[in-house]
Amino acid sequence: MSLKNRILPDQRRNYLKTLINSDRQIRIIEAHNGLSALVGSTASISAKDSKIIEFDGLWVSSLTCSAAKGLPDTELSNLERRLETIDEILRVTNKPLIVDGDTGGEAVNFEYMCSRLESMGVSAVIIEDKKYPKRNSLSANASHTLENPNEFANKIRRGREVLLSDDFMIFARLESLVTNQGIEDALLRTRMYLLAGADGIMIHSKKRTTDEVYSFLEGYKALCDELGFRKPIICVPTTYNTVTNEELSGHGVDIVIYANHLLRAAQAAMQKVCETILEKNRSLEAEEQCTSISELFEIVGFNDVIKRDSFFQNPVVKLKDVRKRRKDVRDQITELS
Repeated sequence: MSLKNRILPDQRRNYLKTLINSDRQIRIIEAHNGLSALVGSTASISAKDSKIIEFDGLWVSSLTCSAAKGLPDTELSNLERRLETIDEILRVTNKPLIVDGDTGGEAVNFEYMCSRLESMGVSAVIIEDKKYPKRNSLSANASHTLENPNEFANKIRRGREVLLSDDFMIFARLESLVTNQGIEDALLRTRMYLLAGADGIMIHSKKRTTDEVYSFLEGYKALCDELGFRKPIICVPTTYNTVTNEELSGHGVDIVIYANHLLRAAQAAMQKVCETILEKNRSLEAEEQCTSISELFEIVGFNDVIKRDSFFQNPVVKLKDVRKRRKDVRDQITELS
């Protein structure tokens, strides 16, 4: 944990809503523990115009958090275990966090989930309209059963009723396309969830093309015109991964989530390192596949600890120097919020 990334819950919580109101597309990357959150938060590239491009926030995925614990994605991790992971991630980044809430469980469970996440400084939760316990939507063989839309809408209402701020958001994830119920069913459910108070919609698809997603987005635009208001749309292009952010934005997508890539990349890299060490009977050849110890020290804040040790061990450190360090940190937090 690097102390320089600290931010108070109230200052973090509204950050995502501020980004949404800025009318630019938001790019989110998955995180499943503290280290992946540090990587996702600090990754950046320089564009041709020298503009720095980075991820706007993090997604705590049910799939990757379960897989990181060696568990299948079937809502096996209870709320308290999920909250431990979420807290671990919140402590190392100052970026907004969106949490995958699975089905939300029973309505009363969802009330407690929303209450806890809001207090922690999470910006949003997304729940999917399948019956508990769900199976991962990307499975080719799993059986999926949709929740009754009236019951799901009521769950959204109950989640909203316990909130103490206007900053925390509840998004409804539509599984109609995953279960082959079609665009009409998805739009019917969308209407009900929006009228129940959902702050936005995630449209999910496991097709390898964007055809059905784009068809839904056309219907969504017409529905919003009819309702007289529009809420943000989220897409997760895991399977239709040839589409660019710009193309999705052109069809009305506000937030794009890359939902499982850091965990999948980590598993592949760890597997390769293990095989290399076994093959060569030593670790020399595996070193080029690994982050250096010195870089790891920098990433997780160990070097910052050493600097702080040196600063405070100086016998001539004055109170004004300590106050200046605190002011610099506060100025950084204020700028973010």
